[in-house]
Amino acid sequence: MRARSSFLLIAMLVAAPAAAEDRQPVVVELYTSQGCSSCPPADAYLGELAQRSDILPLAFHVDYWNYIGWSDPFAKPWAGARQRGYLKSLDERYVYTPQIVVDGAAQGIGSDRDAIDGLIRNAIAHQTEPLDLELRWREDGALLVEVGAGKSPAKAPADIWLIGYDKPHETEVLRGENAGRTATDYQAVRAYRRIGAWPGWSLELTVPRDQVTGIGTGGIAVLVQTAGQGPVIAARRIDPR
Repeated sequence: MRARSSFLLIAMLVAAPAAAEDRQPVVVELYTSQGCSSCPPADAYLGELAQRSDILPLAFHVDYWNYIGWSDPFAKPWAGARQRGYLKSLDERYVYTPQIVVDGAAQGIGSDRDAIDGLIRNAIAHQTEPLDLELRWREDGALLVEVGAGKSPAKAPADIWLIGYDKPHETEVLRGENAGRTATDYQAVRAYRRIGAWPGWSLELTVPRDQVTGIGTGGIAVLVQTAGQGPVIAARRIDPR
């Protein structure tokens, strides 16, 4: 009996790392701005989450704070548009910063670490068998995106998003609510666009080299997200080439 128990324990230990590797990362989207005085703690928190391999943190810098005297160099109109897209799916009435959205399914104040930690733990605990999603570089520099067939057709259709994000940046903020401070921004999203739709069965997409070159110094991510900006079904990242 002891020998059998020992064998089972060894088998479990050997199997555990593979299971962890197969698990998709939890997508944590921070909506932030260098012009927002309450955002730096959330920015720092995202930087800590960026050290975890089981989390894909993405900082979307919105532009609606630019009017108060400081234009965030990473702010993009599409960041605010994506944030507003969550109003309906998450049943929210207004946008704000800092806001964190976890796996497209839950949201909270970005600086409330305890609350966001709870959302992340809940997302990990309720992960189902992940949809196969693979990213590979072709020899010609194009990015190959392979999406598997879904085991739950109810999740389809879904949008496929290509996201490029940067390594950490430091910026001297000269005006606005954070004037005189040095802003440290992690995983700032520099490129974001829809590259296709997932109908529920296997498909392969090729993103040409000129569309993936220079879109992020930190990495490139692909999200498969339920249409209508619902829950994230699958997520993967790859180092820039």
